[in-house]
Formats: sequence, structure tokens, C-alpha cells
Amino acid sequence: MPKSDFRSPRLFVDAPLAAGQGLALDRDQSNYLGNVLRLAAGDRVLLFNGRDGEWQATLAGRKRPDRAEVVAQVREQDRLPDVHYVFAPLKHARLDYMAQKAVEMGAGALVPVTTRFTQASRLNVERLRANVIEAAEQCGILSLAAVHDPVPLERWLAGRDGGRLLTFCDEEAPEASPVAALAAEANAGASGIDVLIGPEGGFAEEERVLLLAQPRVVRLSLGPRILRADTAAVAALALVQAVLGDGNTR
Repeated sequence: MPKSDFRSPRLFVDAPLAAGQGLALDRDQSNYLGNVLRLAAGDRVLLFNGRDGEWQATLAGRKRPDRAEVVAQVREQDRLPDVHYVFAPLKHARLDYMAQKAVEMGAGALVPVTTRFTQASRLNVERLRANVIEAAEQCGILSLAAVHDPVPLERWLAGRDGGRLLTFCDEEAPEASPVAALAAEANAGASGIDVLIGPEGGFAEEERVLLLAQPRVVRLSLGPRILRADTAAVAALALVQAVLGDGNTR
């Protein structure tokens, strides 16, 4: 089976996938395929649902494609790394970017937490899920990251699994190599990794105390410059995946 086909359009469908099955496309998908991509009946697309792998399908319809006939599986279902991206919500445009990049970096779950200095008072969870789907469609990802409802940071810390490694970025941390700090955990046998990015105002001192009291925690400095929260998210996830995750090629 080919590893991935980045030339064919990919669509997420919330339905079981099997050879010979016909699926009705929703209006947005039909409009995108017919009016934006200029595809017609007989053209091929790729379908995935986050459960059954990736399938090649043939479009059908008169004026514009409104159905897909499933032909054959081209990739088996995979699993996302056990990396949870935990974040203080941002305003819409930057939150969209951050969610998409977290998915591209292989996050298995997106967990919003509210902190003392969180600036965004509301979070559109459905919009967050839509960003997860869009990023997966565009980047050849088969499994969809879970999207959690927002909770206060203190409640999330009280309920999280203490066997998981907690990595959090803190502008108050002493400057040191983040790679070395993470590498020290490489053989410790964590049951999963939580990567926490705080709000632009940073963590309050009482929050920092709670974080450092967690059973397994690595406090990271991302260098001498203050990064925006969305930039810090990409940097931290890249570091964690390279040292401890599925980007580690050692």
C-alpha cells in the first residue's frame, strides 16, 4: 500500500467505510469538489473517517458530485501518539492556527484549560473540531485528535493521570537546553505525555506551584526570547515529538 497520496483530494466522512458502499456527500463537500476543485463524476478522491483507514472512491452525480462510491482501501488505520496538547485558549484566528499545527505535529488530544491570565473568555469547541478535521484532510492524517471541553487548570491537574509526563513551557524557567531536559525522561517509561502551553500573560505563581508539584514534570525554557503562545505551541510539540515521540528516529 502507498504510504500516502497527497495529490488526490481527501474528505472526512462520518460514516463506516467499506468497498462497494455509496455515500452521500454534504452540500459543503459537494460545492468544494464541484465548484472549487472542478471535479466531476468519475474523478477519484480519498475518504477517511478516523476509524477504518483511508479508501479510494469515485465521484458520482449529474450537475456536480454529490455521491462517492467506495472502491478500495489504500491505507490501514493508524494510531496517534499518546501526546496531549493542553493549552490556554486564544482568540479565534490564532487559536485556529494553533489547533491546526498541533494536529499536524501529531497531538492525540486537544485539551483547553482556563488559567488566571487566559484572555479568551469563550471557546467554540465545534470550531476547534472543524480545525482538527481540516488539518487531517490536508495533511494525510488518518486518526482524528480528540477535542475536550474546557476546564479550569486546577481541575485538570487534580484529575490527570500522574503516570503521564507533564511538560510545560515557562518564561520563568532557567535557560537550559530543552532537548537535554526532555532526554532525561527518555527511559523513564511514561504512560503518555501532556504538553502544556499557558496564556500570553504566563502562569500565575500559584499555578506554577501546582504545576511543579505534579508527580512527573519537566519545566522547559524555549530560549532567551518571549514567544507568542501559538509559536510556543509549535516549538514545544516539535521538541517533544523529536525527543520522546514518533519523530524520534534513534
